[in-house]
Amino acid sequence: MTHKDAILNAAGTNTRLAHLGNDPASYHGFVNPPIARGSTVLFPDARTLVAEDQAYTYGTHGTPTTDALCDMVNSLEGSAGTILLPSGLAAVTVPFLAYLSAGDHALIVDSVYFPTRRFCNTMLKRLGVEVEYYDPAIGADIETLIRPNTRLIHLEAPGSNTFEMQDVSLMTSIAHAHDCVVTMDNTWATPLYFKPLDHGVDVSIHAATKYPAGHSDVLMGFVSSNEKHWQKLHDANRDLGLCVTSDDAYQVLRGMRTMGVRLEHHRKSALDIAQWLEGRDDVAQVLHPALESFASHDLWKRDFKGSSGVFSFVLKAPEGRFREKSHAFLDALSIFGLGFSWGGYESLAVPVSLRDRTVAKGPTDGPLIRLQIGLEDVADIKRDLEAGFAAAALA
Repeated sequence: MTHKDAILNAAGTNTRLAHLGNDPASYHGFVNPPIARGSTVLFPDARTLVAEDQAYTYGTHGTPTTDALCDMVNSLEGSAGTILLPSGLAAVTVPFLAYLSAGDHALIVDSVYFPTRRFCNTMLKRLGVEVEYYDPAIGADIETLIRPNTRLIHLEAPGSNTFEMQDVSLMTSIAHAHDCVVTMDNTWATPLYFKPLDHGVDVSIHAATKYPAGHSDVLMGFVSSNEKHWQKLHDANRDLGLCVTSDDAYQVLRGMRTMGVRLEHHRKSALDIAQWLEGRDDVAQVLHPALESFASHDLWKRDFKGSSGVFSFVLKAPEGRFREKSHAFLDALSIFGLGFSWGGYESLAVPVSLRDRTVAKGPTDGPLIRLQIGLEDVADIKRDLEAGFAAAALA
């Protein structure tokens, strides 16, 4: 370990984000690593060409630029290795393909990201994997669902759209007693607010499209593994041939330099707005883990260092009028864009459907609307939401 490494290991989050993943002395003093574009790598002689200890052999196996990003992520996660993938969904599906085989049984949290459920219900089942969904609040009772052929338990905390927390340490300890690999989608918190591997998770998953990239212009996923499960993940990704471009890796590396500052702004603004919504008569419920009223708030408070900018609320509406009220609210917004994804600089709003749920049904007392609170001024965001509530009242 170099002197600088020792200093960074003890430094604060923003200091680490500013300096991890680069060694200016290796690149003529330039602050940022260069973008190494290319597929073919040339070797000086035949002996080197056939050697198996070369740092770089072909573009799909990594470049100095992608390695710089992986090094940063490994430092933040405390992981043995990280792979970079072309989307957040690929960051979920590649570990499933790495660790599951025909005849295996997988337990997937019912509040999972919908495209993950779609992959499980189509591709995994076609490949002979049995998928079973469980309630995010199951806790110790997860053991009752584990079978002799259960190989993987997938967590997502908070859950997509309804933000249920999970007792990660408890569930991983039970899973490991039965020799199950534990994967977790940690996109909402990032490793700045929650480090899955420190809580027993084997494989940490992120849609880097969100907060790491931060500007709604890059698609990418991170998968970081502990030592025990790293080789199998690495080999599966090598065999699948998935990779990212150095240009995109550079963009995400640049985004991560400011992720700590951005995430804190998202956190403060979103919590302010969530508390404001909670006091409104036209809101039936606010689903934000950092609110004391939230059902699994105590788990969030115990395990997480912060909250991010995404949460949902239930709009009060008479039965049979959910769609009209929701659409009127959304169509009246100006600062909020109507679009999927989140984690960028701009505020977004989408209506949420929970029809895919099998166990954890979620709220039913009004239309569910998910908000991504961007970097705009809170006063302006509130005025925009006021316009939405006014329109919904007239619908």
